[in-house]
Amino acid sequence: MSALGSLYRRELRLAVRAGGGAMMGCLFFLIVVTVVPFAVGPDLNLLSRIGPAILWIGALLATLLGLDRLFQTEQEDGSLDLILMSGWPMELVVVVKCVAHWTATALPLVVAAPLFAVFLNMEPLAIWAVVATLFVGTPALTLIGAIGAALTVSLKRGGLLLAILVLPFTVPVLIFGVSASYGAVTDPAPFTTPFVILCAITLFAAVLGPVAAAAALRSAQD
Repeated sequence: MSALGSLYRRELRLAVRAGGGAMMGCLFFLIVVTVVPFAVGPDLNLLSRIGPAILWIGALLATLLGLDRLFQTEQEDGSLDLILMSGWPMELVVVVKCVAHWTATALPLVVAAPLFAVFLNMEPLAIWAVVATLFVGTPALTLIGAIGAALTVSLKRGGLLLAILVLPFTVPVLIFGVSASYGAVTDPAPFTTPFVILCAITLFAAVLGPVAAAAALRSAQD
């Protein structure tokens, strides 16, 4: 387990040094939140209504930052071959790398969301609903993105292809995340049902994501 702990700490350091860490993600998140009001106008009621959707879209795009480097560094320096030959289950290695990426990229977005929500004139209940759905839903975005990162690991500049591959599969996460956020403040829309479905999607991604990503990495090295 100490080896996995060392891998987790190494991934955190690499995520920060590569520019895909907390600061870059939060800055991108902030840019999305501040640019949208210029497009929709200074209507505070409208911003309050669409605030959850703006925050979720910003979090989705910010989470994708750096995903193309999730396995690229190991592919370039040859350490991916060593990891595959180390005897450790590749699925477990993928889980550790995804947890580190989520910690460095998505978790700061969850922490920053209440502050950015104030810019959108959102109600306190809506703010905490968005925070809860982002905390539950962003791991699914990382796990789905890991599959795309594994499929494009052998391609140079595969970041755009990764986004094209991954974005369609993140739509259900976006739909149920925003629906649950709206359900917390809108009657008679429910909060619990879409939130439970969002949790189920994350659990499904936690099972399928590491297996699919590990299979793609093994195939890429053959």
